[in-house]
Amino acid sequence: MMNRRRQHDGDDDGYEHRNRKRRRVSENQEIEDRLESLILRVGERSTSSVESNLEGLVSVLEADLGTFRLKILRILSECAVKMPEKCTIYTTLVGLLNAKNYKFGGEFVDHMVKTFKESLKLCRWDAARYSLRFLADLVNCHVISATSLLQLLDTMIDVSNEDTVPQVRRDWYVFAVLSTLPWVGRDLYEKKESSLESLLLRIEVYLNKRSKKHHNALRVWSVDAPHPQEEYLDCLWAQIRKLRQDNWAEKHIPRPYLAFDSILCEALQHNLPQIVPPAHHESYEYPMPSVVYRMFDYTDCPDGPNLPGAHSIERFLIEEHLHHIIEMHHLERKDCAAQLLDFPYKSKIPLEYCIVEVIFAELFHMPTPRYIDIVYGSILIELCKLHPATLPQVLAQATEILFMRIDSMNTSCFDRFVNWFSYHLSNFKFTWSWEEWDSCLLLDTEHPRPKFIQEVLQKCLRLSYHQRITEMMPETYAKLLPVPSQPNYKYASEEAGKLKRI
Repeated sequence: MMNRRRQHDGDDDGYEHRNRKRRRVSENQEIEDRLESLILRVGERSTSSVESNLEGLVSVLEADLGTFRLKILRILSECAVKMPEKCTIYTTLVGLLNAKNYKFGGEFVDHMVKTFKESLKLCRWDAARYSLRFLADLVNCHVISATSLLQLLDTMIDVSNEDTVPQVRRDWYVFAVLSTLPWVGRDLYEKKESSLESLLLRIEVYLNKRSKKHHNALRVWSVDAPHPQEEYLDCLWAQIRKLRQDNWAEKHIPRPYLAFDSILCEALQHNLPQIVPPAHHESYEYPMPSVVYRMFDYTDCPDGPNLPGAHSIERFLIEEHLHHIIEMHHLERKDCAAQLLDFPYKSKIPLEYCIVEVIFAELFHMPTPRYIDIVYGSILIELCKLHPATLPQVLAQATEILFMRIDSMNTSCFDRFVNWFSYHLSNFKFTWSWEEWDSCLLLDTEHPRPKFIQEVLQKCLRLSYHQRITEMMPETYAKLLPVPSQPNYKYASEEAGKLKRI
């Protein structure tokens, strides 16, 4: 009996031990989930300011660094890549943690460097660019030294001198450096002006000698008036030069770390290790070049805030952010439209014009758009529903501009324009002010303008029926209407009668 009792007691002890272990694991998981939620939501709308949110989060993370260090490192490095629109918020958070815990700051820098190198090796080009941007912004937060960052940027520009590699490889590395400078240019200008100028000179030398044979093939219009169709690197270089003329002062990037300058400036800085870009391999695929699409300028939107100029860095930053929102939410049209309309600093820009221009830039992207046509059509419909006061008018204005310039439009873009417009009409009761396009009726039917209307009506016929199309069009457009389809009953034909008699 005693042996049995001892064995039973031992089983109870083991059960209690397993229970305690299970509770401990469960509690740790709850804490990890809470930390992840806090980090992901920092900087979002709340009753308190971003700065106070950051201060509170730093206190929480500092207390949990001992137990959840690896978890915190992983979450922060993922946020840097997957939430680039909150880059400066997370760099400020890392800067404050580094000021309190130098060792953790060093571990985070090593983690980000590893993420950057892996992204380059695996051809995750957007992730690599966002990682580089994050590392650069850490210079503003006194986490990384400006000297070591300039060494990294110089190493990346070295790729532009490589021989026997595709130009798209050299282009991407130059683009990655140029697109990073708006975040850190001011700091480098103040601390390392001569080194920054040397870097820019090397970039200019490369841009002047690179081939641009692809430019004409990627244009939406065969003529440049009224907006020049610039090659993407040339346009970004012009925007960076304008930024340099303005002493690297831009008005779009939020910089919460400025509020903590007295704390951050006393922190010890880390040096980046030497990072050598992976050598080219024939299996690597690089981003293709593109042409910057322009539809509007400040004269097209006289009411409200001014549209930034084509060569202002703000135009680049706004467009990049909007493209990223579409990429993140394109599978959910309602979420995508809501996120686009909730764009930060929307009170400072004519947001509806920027959104419409960016969506058409995606739709007309050559040689193919990122997503199928209906993605952009459905997003525009949701935008019109969410913002009926102004967005339909801006979209109508854009359609008018496209129609008036259709003579010089690329054939592939012409087809996409037809597909979008017919789909859009079918969702808004086929309502359109056709009388304003009456002048096209005087042109030959093979001219692009009447041809466009003819093809739109053919597409509308597939989405409706002939009588409806006839009723929606003015009588003057009769010659452009599709021929009514008639049933063909083969057994009623003369040939079928002959066969029957035989």
